Amino acid sequence: MDVEAIYLRHVDTVYRVCYSFMGNAADSEDATQSTFVKLMKARPTFTNEEHEKAWLIRVASNHCKDVLKSSARKGVPLESVAEPAADERGPDLALDAVLALDSKYKDVVYLHYYEGYSAADIARMLGKPSSTVRTHLREARAILRKALGGQ
Repeated sequence: MDVEAIYLRHVDTVYRVCYSFMGNAADSEDATQSTFVKLMKARPTFTNEEHEKAWLIRVASNHCKDVLKSSARKGVPLESVAEPAADERGPDLALDAVLALDSKYKDVVYLHYYEGYSAADIARMLGKPSSTVRTHLREARAILRKALGGQ
């Protein structure tokens, strides 16, 4: 397994997944690095590039969820959490609305709209029924429509 080649193929995707959870560059970079460390330790066998990508997205997603619910991040006063710089967040209101979604919606929205996966593919990746994925997409669209003023 050529870890460097896998890294070069998928680092941008993994970073975007991590950023969608973490919401800032520093934590996203840490999570991306942790994902590829897990790849080096696990040394899984992949059947193709899509299998690689699905594995990495799943590991990155799980890692970010674990970090966000870890005791290390709980109890931090709101004043001590730095607001992302305006140029880091950008003016994209739609992206801000997606990042504000609950993680059950954020996962499926990101994979469907940003990575182009079908509901069936997302269901396989996340280990959920296709009907659940479609429901989450529908509910997320309604939430986003309301948040963006019906745009």
